Amino acid sequence: MKYKRILVKISGEALQNKEKGLNHDPEILSKVAAQFKQMLSMGAEIAVVVGGGNIFRGLAGSDTGTDRTTGDYMGMLATVINSMAIQNALENEGIHTRVMTAITMPAIAEPFIRRKAVRHLEKGRVVIFGAGTGNPYFTTDSAAALRASEINADVLMKATKVDGIYTADPMKDPDATRFDKISYQEALSLQLKVMDAAAFSLCMENDIPIVVFNFFKENGMVEVFNGKDSGTIVSHG
Repeated sequence: MKYKRILVKISGEALQNKEKGLNHDPEILSKVAAQFKQMLSMGAEIAVVVGGGNIFRGLAGSDTGTDRTTGDYMGMLATVINSMAIQNALENEGIHTRVMTAITMPAIAEPFIRRKAVRHLEKGRVVIFGAGTGNPYFTTDSAAALRASEINADVLMKATKVDGIYTADPMKDPDATRFDKISYQEALSLQLKVMDAAAFSLCMENDIPIVVFNFFKENGMVEVFNGKDSGTIVSHG
C-alpha cells in the first residue's frame, strides 16, 4: 500500500440517485462500504468527511432568502445526516465506526477531540467527521483539509465525478486535458475549482498530498490507496 492513514472527502451529491429520487442510494453506500472493508483488510486507517449538498447547501440557500450563516449551519446538519448514512452502511458490513461532529450532539455522535479521533483510527475504526469545521463560511473541503492535518493523514483523497483535475470542465469542454500531477501553487494560481483555495493552502502548508479521483470508477478508492495510476496528484511537485 502507498498510504497508511487516509482521509476520504465525499460530496453529498455522490450519495444520491436523482433518477430514483433518493438522497442516499443504498447501492452506492454499499459499494463505498465494500471498498473501505477491502482497504481496512490491507491495513488502512480511514477517516471520512462528507458534504451535505444532496440535502441542503448553505450558499445555494442564501440565493432563496436564507441567511448565509443560518444556511451554513443547516448545511452542517445535512452533513451529519450523511455521516450517519455512511456509518449505517459500514456497520452493515461489520465495520466498526465512530461519527465525530464539530457541533456537539451527544445523542448521536461524539464531539470531535483530536486525540480520541486518532485513537479510534489506531484501533481500526472508521472515523466519520460531520458538521464541517463547525463554523459558517467554511466548506467541507476546508473541513477535510483541516481534519487531515489534525490527524496527520498521509493523503487526502477527494472523490469527484471525473478521473482527476482538468484544464477545464471535461463535461463541458471536449478539449480539456487532464493533469497527472500538479503542484499546490499551480492549482491555486489556475484557480481550479475542484477544491477551494483554503483547502489547497492548508494541505500545502502541512505537506498533505491530494489525490483527485473518480468516485464512480470500480474500486477507484482501492486503486488510489494502492498507489496505482488513478486520478491527479496535487503535491509540492
